[in-house]
Amino acid sequence: MKVFIDGKLYPKEEAKISVWDHGFLYGDGVFEGIRVYNKKIFKLNEHLERLYYSANVIDLNIPYDYQELKGIVKEVVRINLEEENWENAYIRLVVSRGVGDLGLDPRKCSKPTVVIIVDKIQLYPKEYYEKGLKVIISSFRRPSADILSPRIKSLNYLNNILAKIEANYSNCQEAVMLNSQGYITECTADNIFIVKNDVVITPPPYVGILEGITRASVIDICRELNIKVKEDIIDIKDLINADEVFLTGTGAEIIPVSEINGKKVRYCPGDITTKIREYFPKYVSFWSTPVYDEETVK
Repeated sequence: MKVFIDGKLYPKEEAKISVWDHGFLYGDGVFEGIRVYNKKIFKLNEHLERLYYSANVIDLNIPYDYQELKGIVKEVVRINLEEENWENAYIRLVVSRGVGDLGLDPRKCSKPTVVIIVDKIQLYPKEYYEKGLKVIISSFRRPSADILSPRIKSLNYLNNILAKIEANYSNCQEAVMLNSQGYITECTADNIFIVKNDVVITPPPYVGILEGITRASVIDICRELNIKVKEDIIDIKDLINADEVFLTGTGAEIIPVSEINGKKVRYCPGDITTKIREYFPKYVSFWSTPVYDEETVK
């Protein structure tokens, strides 16, 4: 396995960054998790657009332009797929503020650090996709957008981690997080959908969510399958009384929920969740970027 760090490739065992890097010291940076299916990168353009958006919001200048970074990602993926003899993989693309001093002033950082890791990922065993996850409603609230914009996919995940720890103590796999008004936002690492009376509903961005790439894909899939879908406020009562509940994310893909705070979800997996999951591979194939261009094949 080879890891890209600032223009060079290193064996996994030799891939290191400085302890003075502000990504390590302060969580000052942004990242993307991206899937590779059948030697194609799923929604690479959308992930890169979100990466550049997040970086721009925190005044972090990525030292490669869009097309250059896109080419680098594809090359690093090619090298690792060939070396490991993989068809599928997971990309972690990280841009930190870079090496500075022990103060948090970003002006003291000489240049951003760019890391690209290509590896395997499996968040949940296969049985959870068949039987569903148990989730809790966390006591930890999502920060409001005027405190920290949820649209920034930053390296600081402490809020999510605290909710995940709470789920672990409850012997559950995920935690649903509310905003300060008590509305459902998302889980620690996934967006959330409910199904009620054959309508798929997911919280709108303004309640405080990261607008997930898989979330947007599921909305597209619903429209392609003529399934009614809408973004709307969801409260605890709506969640507990939903016919179906499922989560979406790059790592988790599409996974049903079986219990919420110990209460069984009516259908798990339900018919609509199953239809969306079964259509997902077809959708992925259409919206993926080949790792090997025609010029590469030749």
